[in-house]
Amino acid sequence: MNPSDNSAGNIEEIQESNAPAHVIRRDDLTTVNKLAQHLLDELENVPDGDMVAQVISNALKLLRDQTNRGDIKLINKSFKELRYALKIFAPYRQTRKVSIFGSARTGADQPEYHQAAQFGKLMVAAGWMVITGAGGGIMAAGHGGAGAEPSFGLAIRLPFEQATNDFIANDPKLINFKYFFTRKLMFVRSSHAIALFPGGFGTMDEGFEVLTLVQTGKSVPVPIVFVDRPGGDFWQTWQKYVEKHLLRRGLISPMDLHLYKITDSVEAAVHEVTHFYSNFHSVRYAKGDIIIRLHRAPAPRQLEQIASQFADINEHGQFRVSDPLPVERDEPSLGHLPRLIFAFNKRDQGRLRQLIDHLNDLPA
Repeated sequence: MNPSDNSAGNIEEIQESNAPAHVIRRDDLTTVNKLAQHLLDELENVPDGDMVAQVISNALKLLRDQTNRGDIKLINKSFKELRYALKIFAPYRQTRKVSIFGSARTGADQPEYHQAAQFGKLMVAAGWMVITGAGGGIMAAGHGGAGAEPSFGLAIRLPFEQATNDFIANDPKLINFKYFFTRKLMFVRSSHAIALFPGGFGTMDEGFEVLTLVQTGKSVPVPIVFVDRPGGDFWQTWQKYVEKHLLRRGLISPMDLHLYKITDSVEAAVHEVTHFYSNFHSVRYAKGDIIIRLHRAPAPRQLEQIASQFADINEHGQFRVSDPLPVERDEPSLGHLPRLIFAFNKRDQGRLRQLIDHLNDLPA
């Protein structure tokens, strides 16, 4: 997505990006390079200082590259938004969160509004936090059902239709974004589940984006649930489009349909989200292997069944239960969890989702 489409305030940046670049003398470049190396040396022994030094070094390279001022402003504002958002989310890192998407135009008297409010309420009762776009309609319903304390609001500055709802206004967990791409990154990065209620282009955009990220393995597996009004057909009609125009033409695989669930029951939607983490905890990749962290390891006979049933997604070697691998030493808090490890082909994400469902259904 072109960030210049996100806000009328970006017009100035477009104009500035076409301005002539300042010509930098060779002596100036020498100074920049020396300063970058000095920072790398000074921060080498500071925890995570090497990464911060690289951020600073890359920023200094904008001078070397003679980057236009408008482009520098875009990079600077994006960085500020991401840094601040990560700071706000950091204290709540250990609490699972669900992002709720849906129309800002849904009235409080509509069944979809009540569904979203009930969903937010039940997810908080299950120990989760709620993230919405902080606007009206479905977003207000999600925050209203959840309450302000367990809620985050990721607002976007638009010329219309995006006033902050009263439930999250003035809350310290309200974050205002200029760019859609930074906002969308924080939605996906911060969420452990996605719930979509009926909505327009924005809802479709978010839904297809998260499906794309999970389908391609660019996001870790998460439960994705499409929630309709009781007896409604909004998402069933969407499903018919997906099956007729995407599946039948071979543009997606049948297994991709397992990446999400459609329901008109709030209780079923909550179960879809919470059951996903009943045994499954998280995943991590190490070289050619996928590491699936679990609350309960499969017994030997169960492991044999897994190896047989899911052999098609294992490229080589065996499915094995293991303790933490050395690559996971930076996550000591997860050291007590058993691991299921195998050489996942990284292609069949729908089958991986079926494996996760299988692991969650293993008897305790």
